Amino acid sequence: MTVFVVHYTYSDDTAARDEHRPAHRDFLGGLAAEGTALLTGPYATIEEAPDAALLIMRGTSAADLAELLREDPFQQQGLVEQVAIREWTPVLGSWFEGALAGEL
Repeated sequence: MTVFVVHYTYSDDTAARDEHRPAHRDFLGGLAAEGTALLTGPYATIEEAPDAALLIMRGTSAADLAELLREDPFQQQGLVEQVAIREWTPVLGSWFEGALAGEL
C-alpha cells in the first residue's frame, strides 16, 4: 500500500470540536487498529494559522482515503474545512529505520 499525508484544516468552532473529539478519536483509533492510520495528531495552535492536524495514512489511493475520511465525525459535523491528501515517499529518518520499519 501507498503512504499518504493528510492535512486537515479545522473550523473555528472549538466547542463543537471538543464535543465531537471522542468520536473523532474513536474513528481514527479504529483506522489505526486496522493499520490504515500510522500516525495522527493536531498541530500546536499558533495565531498565524487556523487549527489543523496531520494524519499519516496507508491506502490504495488518495481518492479512496478521501472517501474513507468522509466518515470521520469531525468531517460529518462540518468541523474540517479543508482536506489535502498527498502521496508521500519516506526515505530517511529514525522512524523509517526504527519504529515504522517495514510499515512504510
